Amino acid sequence: MSSFVPSLRWAVLAATFALAACGGGDSASASASASASSGFYATKTGYQPRQPLASYEPPPAGFTKVYAELVARHGTRGLSSMKYDDAVLNLWTRAQADGALTPLGQKLGPDVQKIMQANFVLGWGVAGISTPGYGNLTQVGIAEHRQLAARLAQRDPELFTGQLFQGRARAIEVLHSGQDRAVDSSQFFAASLAASAPAAAGAIAPAVVDRFQLYPHKLSTSTDAVTDGNPVRAAVLAASQDYQRYAAAQDTAGFGAEAAAKVAAARKAPEVRAHARAVLERLFSSAFLDKLDAGTYSFSNNGKRSFSSADGRFTSTLAGDGKTKIQSSVDAAALLYELYIIAPGMKAETGGVDFSPYMPIEHAPTFAYLQDIDDFYGKGPAAPEYGGVTTRFTQALLKDFFDEVGRIARGDMGHAARLRFTHAEVMIPFIARLGLRNAATPVPRAATYAYANNPWRGEDVSPMATNVQWDVVRDPWGVTLVKMLFNEQEVDFPAACESARYAAGSRYYDYTGLRSCYGL
Repeated sequence: MSSFVPSLRWAVLAATFALAACGGGDSASASASASASSGFYATKTGYQPRQPLASYEPPPAGFTKVYAELVARHGTRGLSSMKYDDAVLNLWTRAQADGALTPLGQKLGPDVQKIMQANFVLGWGVAGISTPGYGNLTQVGIAEHRQLAARLAQRDPELFTGQLFQGRARAIEVLHSGQDRAVDSSQFFAASLAASAPAAAGAIAPAVVDRFQLYPHKLSTSTDAVTDGNPVRAAVLAASQDYQRYAAAQDTAGFGAEAAAKVAAARKAPEVRAHARAVLERLFSSAFLDKLDAGTYSFSNNGKRSFSSADGRFTSTLAGDGKTKIQSSVDAAALLYELYIIAPGMKAETGGVDFSPYMPIEHAPTFAYLQDIDDFYGKGPAAPEYGGVTTRFTQALLKDFFDEVGRIARGDMGHAARLRFTHAEVMIPFIARLGLRNAATPVPRAATYAYANNPWRGEDVSPMATNVQWDVVRDPWGVTLVKMLFNEQEVDFPAACESARYAAGSRYYDYTGLRSCYGL
């Protein structure tokens, strides 16, 4: 296998998460790829808009912007549950008892506890967060969606003015997956849009759940049964079952087990163990780590802990399920990396805890790669021989994007915008299904995904709040064009759709040609 550490082509800059709501996209750094400020945080990278607000291509002469639709991942969140933090804290506690901590290692435990406490009470006292605790949006995540909405209103003012809604029943629709952080993201986005475009506030419809579009990777044949004969939903439900069998390595073709073996082999590579030991020996004694690697010691998230909010009005008690295990140096370093990538988005909640001393930048790419290979095969393009098992379940979402534009093409102006909120498990395969550059290239089954042979990077494809937007313009004769934005940057449709491009050098594409290109 090729080296796990790519050249540091990504400049290591301080990540800036709190962009100004009106103008955050105007800085030169904001127009760069997300990886330009990489700390090698993989899909936990904080969101940055990728193009200045003043630089977007206007509609062609004779065309008017009439519609926009969006799908976005939820904003930056805390840890999903008590697992990485508890397992690392248990390891640290044993090392402390053994006298096996370095001076830097002595600081690790208190910092883990700060992250843990912040997650136990995350969202307490925050308007719009109904159930405090693990998995909630952080202040950074809330700001990401508020600012995304404000920039939408600023970028597409013609869609959200009083004149557009004067005497018309034009709805701004909001859809989400039904899962807490997507629900909350939709609410913060909608409230910000209403504040940024007061004339359109009354047109924002109550949010609705659409699992077939926005949670299709976990559909159930019982609770999500298709009873109306809808062929698209029936196909998506079947594709969801195929994907779940693949993800569990239980598909009859054996592709899931093969993909899992590739990921496992990556973790076992000698280079990974060398980087893991280098990270951990700055924190723990070599003798302690030798016991861990020899199997003398093992740890898991089996603790029972309680934490209270700063005001003392909220207390949470949780017990770990013991399923997250540390049985080697690689396990320990990989879980430490999980805390490293979550910490930047939680600084407001943790009092500024910085995990970069525990995961030096020269070692972070190794563990980012382990995340990326897992996501590449678990959510991304995978291998062409796998038949699109990781992307087929996004068909309802793709069709809805086109169907909404079709309404506009037919002259139905009942909708001004459709805003959808989902998760990385949907955004990554959807972006691959769209065929976006650097996000949709599979690796042949005979090879294995590596940084050296594929441009796919989690931090580029699906940072927090990653989003795809289609702007729709129409002329008086009904000709309808589409422009796509990926993380607020104008991007091309796949090369196979080149014949649908409206004019040379333009990012606008003919809707009918695009629909044919995608086989819809």
